[in-house]
Amino acid sequence: MKKIGLILFAVLRIVVTGTAQESEKYDRRENFTFGVKAGANLSNVWDSKGEDFDADAKLGFAGGVFVGIPIGRYIGVQPEVLFSQKGFRASGTLLGTSYSYKKTTNWIDIPLQFQIKPLAFLTILVGPQVSFRVSERNEYTFGNNSTAQEKEFKNDNIRKNMLGISTGFDINIYHVVVSGRASWDLQNNRGDGTSTTPRYRNQFVQLTIGFKI
Repeated sequence: MKKIGLILFAVLRIVVTGTAQESEKYDRRENFTFGVKAGANLSNVWDSKGEDFDADAKLGFAGGVFVGIPIGRYIGVQPEVLFSQKGFRASGTLLGTSYSYKKTTNWIDIPLQFQIKPLAFLTILVGPQVSFRVSERNEYTFGNNSTAQEKEFKNDNIRKNMLGISTGFDINIYHVVVSGRASWDLQNNRGDGTSTTPRYRNQFVQLTIGFKI
């Protein structure tokens, strides 16, 4: 096992070193860039008040456009506009009958990230994110019965926009960029507190691949 770990580490080191060397020949840290990307979110929710509310993560689509605006060689800003699917899964047993529930929420995420560019192939990003809820879908299964609703909680006071924070990295390989992100809401999902819906906040990790010019 130790030998396998050493071999994998050596291979990873060769790949990273080679990528770094090639990227230095194609250093675009001082260039204005524009790109598109697509991938997936692995999302869940967390309850800021510690209610008895358990949920499992679910996959969703993520994709959009981004712009890199340099402020010198080592720093810059990177605004993005993304379509982002979030939500969660839950399951259990009620009166001896199994049930499951899946919520999918569709958002427009607009992160405004600060770039730190220590190497040509690596960009570290962190900054605030504003999210606007577009729609949601709720799917319920109770025993052999199932239903789906496009607008659940429509009479509840649910917040239609969220302020959050996003952080992550970009790996730049010529015109290709591989991006990893982690993001979470800084506000509860309900507006002025009158909603009876669980008081959760969204959180997710995201992996995308893109192309930039």
